[in-house]
Amino acid sequence: MPVGILHIAARRYFMKEVITLPEFDELINKQLPQSLEAEQAVLGSMLIDSRCVGDVVGILKPEDFHLRQNQEIYETIYRMFSYSLPIDVVTVLGKLKENGYYDEATTPSYMRQLMEITPTAANVKHYAEIVRDKSLLRALSRAATDINEMALKEEGSASAILDSAERRVFSLRRGNADDELERIGTIMVKLFNHLNELSQSDSDFPGVPTGLKDLDKRINGLNPSDLVIIAARPGMGKTTLALNIVANVAKETRKTVAFFSLEMSREQLAARLLSCESAVDNYKISTGKLGPEDWEHIGTASSALSQTDIRVSDNPTVSVTEMNALCRRLDNLGLIVIDYLQLMTRADKDSRSAENRVTVVAEISRALKIMAKDLNVPVICLSQLSRASESRTDKRPLLSDLRESGAIEQDADQVIMLYRDDYYNPNSAERNICECIVAKNRRGEPGTVKVQWQPQFFSFSDLDTIH
Repeated sequence: MPVGILHIAARRYFMKEVITLPEFDELINKQLPQSLEAEQAVLGSMLIDSRCVGDVVGILKPEDFHLRQNQEIYETIYRMFSYSLPIDVVTVLGKLKENGYYDEATTPSYMRQLMEITPTAANVKHYAEIVRDKSLLRALSRAATDINEMALKEEGSASAILDSAERRVFSLRRGNADDELERIGTIMVKLFNHLNELSQSDSDFPGVPTGLKDLDKRINGLNPSDLVIIAARPGMGKTTLALNIVANVAKETRKTVAFFSLEMSREQLAARLLSCESAVDNYKISTGKLGPEDWEHIGTASSALSQTDIRVSDNPTVSVTEMNALCRRLDNLGLIVIDYLQLMTRADKDSRSAENRVTVVAEISRALKIMAKDLNVPVICLSQLSRASESRTDKRPLLSDLRESGAIEQDADQVIMLYRDDYYNPNSAERNICECIVAKNRRGEPGTVKVQWQPQFFSFSDLDTIH
C-alpha cells in the first residue's frame, strides 16, 4: 500500500473517523498514472514487427514503463537495437536469459501474451505516446510532492525554492531527468544518433556558426551546454564581437537569442547592431547626420534585423537565477549572451553580498555553466581582464589575467581573449587587426585566430588573406 494512503488512513483512525469500505477502496485506487495496456501494446508491436523499434526508441526510455517486467523487456530490446541485433521473440528471450530477467514459469507465456493482445503494430507510435504521457504525469506528481515538501520544510529562501521548482518542471518539459543516473547504453544510442546527424551534415563543424569562419573552425562553433567566455581589456571590442555573433546566430538559425546587457541601454545596442548590419558609420547614426544613401541602407538593415528574434534586457541588477527563469519561458532558444560578468550580482541580495568578490564571481560563474546545461544552449559571457597585462612588455592577455576569479577559467568550455596591437602601438603594422586568442578550448586545440576589426561599423569580419 502506498505510504500516502497509509498516512491518510492512520490520520482518519486517530481522529476517530470511521473509514467505510468504499472510501478505503477509493484510497487504494489512487495510484500513480499508468496504462499497462499501452505498455503491453508497445512491446507486442516491437515483437510482431521489428521495423517499428526505431520509432519507439526515439520516444521512450526504459524508465518510462511502470511495470517492472515491461521495463526489463524494453530495456533488453533497447540495448539490442543499439547494437543492431535482430529483434524477434526468440532473440529477445535469449537476451532476457543473458541479462538475468528470465523466469521459466512466466516469461515465455507473458511474451506470447504480449503478441496475442496487440491488435496491430501500425499504431505503435500512438501506444508509445500514451506510455510517455503517463510517465510524464508520474514524474510531475513526484516533482510536485518534492516541491511541496521543500516549501513546507522551508529548505532555503523562497527565491531558491522557486528556482528549484521551475528547474524541475522545465526539465520535465524538455524530457531531461537531470536528477537520475542514466544508463550508458541509453547515452550511446543518443551519441550514435548525434554522430549520424553530423556525418550527414555539410558543415565543417558541429556547432552554430559565429559568423567568423576561422574562429568557428578553431572552437567547432557554438555548441549546446557550452559556456564561452570572451575576455579583454576595455576598448578591445568585446561587446562588438558579441553583437556580431548575436546577429549572425539569429539570422542563420532563425532561433531566439537572448542578450542581457548590464552596462549599455537597449537603444545603444540597437544602434551598434544597425551600424554593423547596414555598414553605415556609427558616428553618422549617433549624430543623425545621414544622407539619402545612408537612410536607404539603414532601412534595409532595420528590416532585416526586425525579422530576427533577438530579445534584449538592459536591467543592470538581473541575476543568473532571474536570467534562467526568463530564458526558460522562451521557445526555440538558441543562444544567451551576457555583458558582462563582473557587473552581475547574486540572486540573494542579503548581508552576504559583502563577501569576498572573488567568491561571489566564482558562484556566478558556476551558475552560468549550470544554466547552459539546464537550457542546453550555448552561453556567451563577457569578462573584464585585470591590469596585469598592462605592466608586461608583451601585452597579450593570459588566462591568469581573468579578473576576480580563477573559477571562470575552470567553468568555461572556451575562453577567447581579444588583443589589438594597434591599441597599444599606434604605428603597428597590424592596423585594425584583432587577435582572438583561444586560451582554453575543450572542443579542440588552443590557438590564435586573426580577424578584421572595423571600428567605424562596430564590426568584426574574416581576415582577407588572399589580397
